[in-house]
Amino acid sequence: MADFVDYYGTGRRKTAVARVHLRPGSGKYLINGKEYGDLKGYLSNDAWVRHALKPVVMTNTIGRFDMLIRVDGGGLAGQAGAISLGIARALVKFSPDLKGLLRQNGLLSRDSREVERKKYGLKKARRAPQFSKR
Repeated sequence: MADFVDYYGTGRRKTAVARVHLRPGSGKYLINGKEYGDLKGYLSNDAWVRHALKPVVMTNTIGRFDMLIRVDGGGLAGQAGAISLGIARALVKFSPDLKGLLRQNGLLSRDSREVERKKYGLKKARRAPQFSKR
């Protein structure tokens, strides 16, 4: 049986969760079971694509891995952030030497900001109904 090389990383952002598998290959993207030529086919916004691929660009590993990504929850912006963190964590498993570079650029830090819950008597989390004197 041949050795199966797979580097795994989990990324989270807002309510999105991405499970990223990096396998040595030609740079294909398989997202939620569907193959894409590039990440723009899924994320549809250049800024989100740049954000998601920042770890790969920083470490100069573009095209070295096929990415199998299972992403769930949130919107596309949160999913892009989750994919970025998942890729960064998987790259650290691939080569622990990259940890310092990724950490310096803030790519291994989980952005812990979540949506504040709505409170009763208010219109949103903090927005109160308009005050009327009369």
